[in-house]
Amino acid sequence: MKPFKEGKFDIVVVGAGHAGCEAALAGARLGLKTAMLTLNLDSIAFMACNPSIGGTAKGHLVREIDALGGEMAKNADKTALQMRMLNEGKGEAVQSLRCQNDKNAYHREMKKTLENTRNLSILQGECAKILTKGGKVYGVKTTYGGVLEASAVILATGVYLNAETITGQFRQKSGPSGFAAATKLTKELIRLGFNVRRFKTGTPARLDARTVDFEKCQRQTGENGVPCFSFLNPVPKTSERECYITYTNKATHELILNNLDRSPLYNGDIKSAGPRYCPSIETKVVRFADKERHQIFLEPEGADTNEIYVQGMSSSMPHDVQKSMYRSVEGLENCQFMRYAYAIEYDCIDTLDVYPTLEFKKIQGLYTAGQLNGTSGYEEAAAQGLIAGINAAFKILKRPPFVLGRDEAYIGVLIDDLVTKGTEEPYRMMTSRAEYAIALRQDTADFRLTPKIFGTALLTEEREKIYKSRLNWCDKIYSDLNCRADFELAEQFAKENGILGNMHGVSFADLIRRGAKIEDICKKFDILTDAPKDILKTCETSIKYEGYISKTRAQIDRAKKLEERKLPDDIDYYKIGGLRLEAQEKLARVRPFTLGQAGRISGVNPADVTVLMVYLATIKK
Repeated sequence: MKPFKEGKFDIVVVGAGHAGCEAALAGARLGLKTAMLTLNLDSIAFMACNPSIGGTAKGHLVREIDALGGEMAKNADKTALQMRMLNEGKGEAVQSLRCQNDKNAYHREMKKTLENTRNLSILQGECAKILTKGGKVYGVKTTYGGVLEASAVILATGVYLNAETITGQFRQKSGPSGFAAATKLTKELIRLGFNVRRFKTGTPARLDARTVDFEKCQRQTGENGVPCFSFLNPVPKTSERECYITYTNKATHELILNNLDRSPLYNGDIKSAGPRYCPSIETKVVRFADKERHQIFLEPEGADTNEIYVQGMSSSMPHDVQKSMYRSVEGLENCQFMRYAYAIEYDCIDTLDVYPTLEFKKIQGLYTAGQLNGTSGYEEAAAQGLIAGINAAFKILKRPPFVLGRDEAYIGVLIDDLVTKGTEEPYRMMTSRAEYAIALRQDTADFRLTPKIFGTALLTEEREKIYKSRLNWCDKIYSDLNCRADFELAEQFAKENGILGNMHGVSFADLIRRGAKIEDICKKFDILTDAPKDILKTCETSIKYEGYISKTRAQIDRAKKLEERKLPDDIDYYKIGGLRLEAQEKLARVRPFTLGQAGRISGVNPADVTVLMVYLATIKK
């Protein structure tokens, strides 16, 4: 097909899912002429699975995206149906916001934002070829022959590469929810030197709400008063819709076990790696045979639809089996299906092929982000898209690379895990992956990260104003809390609240350290009555856990000594005497930026790091 010029851009983003949206917005907001190429405009920011944002550790990612000038948090707030704070019974470090979103509204609002962003063009079409010359990218070509020239290309193709949906024995070349698959790009990736693998995910059925007996289910209401995702929205959202909980039972499990020979997961039809932490109902019943029931969540897909998302019952069983097993669940006895569950297989890459900037090691200016990188989840995708977009723009603008450390953000943990350790299954962010979790609370995301976008167009006047206001409030709150409390009032307060110890000379912060709640202190002593509640909570938590935070900071300082030891780009690991063969191979493959990253590579042990330290000392002489 005869090529023709679609246009000349600084950045081209291939894909318009959650990674593609953040990448395109970051590039455009940083002043670069950006194009977004997508298979279908109707799939922009499409929620192929659960229409929800946040959750354990994922909520941290969303707040960090917001702190860096991204869009996901704002869009989630706009379209939230129900807000909740998860893990409130646990420590603040693992508490995470989660909201149920209006699926269609989320798509519409994000599309509207993209369409009205300066420097950003959107084009429907399929990428067929990545154009390179001399080891550098210079654009992409569509199946129609259109050439989009660019200095940087970001691939954010989601689960669309050679995608196949699977239900029972039926396979269909298709992306999520019937959207077309991308069939041309995988061969291009292989040609360019990517290591391509095949992963799997899945989604449950959607039921007609009118046919569900919610009276038999446990009501799950949202919470009013919890903060929004975006720091730009100081007023908490009001939850509008309810979710419900029900459970599988013995009959459900028997139906599944009796039909395992018809399950693609167990009869050999599906061989690709699936998500460990979001398994199908078949996998849960087989893997946890001792459990008598599994929790199922019934969640609305939107304010303008009767579709109910059945979280916890993802399946690739044939339709007749699905119908029987869903109807065996209490409350779903007469349910009518609007969309059946399915599994989806797709191509993705080995992220050991990319740098911490998410740039491909073999082609300059080519970046990857999202589920193409082997991750699962909207939030993980959006975080990578934002970082890829910033780095693509910074490279063109000749600014230093934008890389976050494991001690700075969950985003740093996510990307470091991907590019240092790789993943053999769809990667999901969890609080347990962060060794410095106490220092990475969701409520401090702006204090940690917003200063990193100072001097860039990602920092709007509104964001800077709110950031400084929050910072000033923190300073005032800490100052006031470190004042001494009136002795007689303190004695009285201690008796009323079961606070132990001598009250002579105690500060309000001392009372918090002894277990007092900040809202009780403010009320009793009539202080900080006009302070924002969310910032009071942040200060209270920091004071309460300051001992742990101090120890964590000491660990971070020790680790930084290795992180600050840079490794030369052109180092030949095979010529370093004393390195084991496995370490040489892994180091040559990953090409770590620092000694710290080298030490986290699977197959590189502390003795190998010592050899590298000696080597660095010799080349400095």
